Amino acid sequence: MYSLALTAELAGVTNLRPVDTEDAPFWYTFKVQCTSCRETHANWVGVNRFEQNEMSGSRGEANFVWKCKNCKQRESTATIKAAAKPYEQAEPAKAQNIIEFDCRGLEFTEFKPEGEWLADGLESNTKFTSIDLTEGDWFDYDEKAGEEVSIQGQKWEIRRA
Repeated sequence: MYSLALTAELAGVTNLRPVDTEDAPFWYTFKVQCTSCRETHANWVGVNRFEQNEMSGSRGEANFVWKCKNCKQRESTATIKAAAKPYEQAEPAKAQNIIEFDCRGLEFTEFKPEGEWLADGLESNTKFTSIDLTEGDWFDYDEKAGEEVSIQGQKWEIRRA
């Protein structure tokens, strides 16, 4: 089991989470590495928890099924175990697991936070939508609280659980 952990400075917001519903699934974007030959795939890959791909030989299904082009080893799979856990505002910022996934024959080595994120105002409960974390830091203004809000210093980490 592996987990994707985030450490970030949240100012005025909490419950940072991806928009991830069956109608609008979130595509977790990763770099993938074969555990047999250690070759890292050149392209980023997208995985969503609602998409099920059949494994050859009718061995079931997984969210992501992949075969390394370099060593042509058996099929490798990854399955997201549950919905993302919201990242809670904390002082000081600390690493929190966002999702957990089960990888067989592959490892995710890097994460790119592409896609739409949501957060809630810490005191005001204002709903912030369409948060884009791909460029790094995010800033907005909370009208109800009358203050600037931000997400800064993101550090994404893939950890063996």
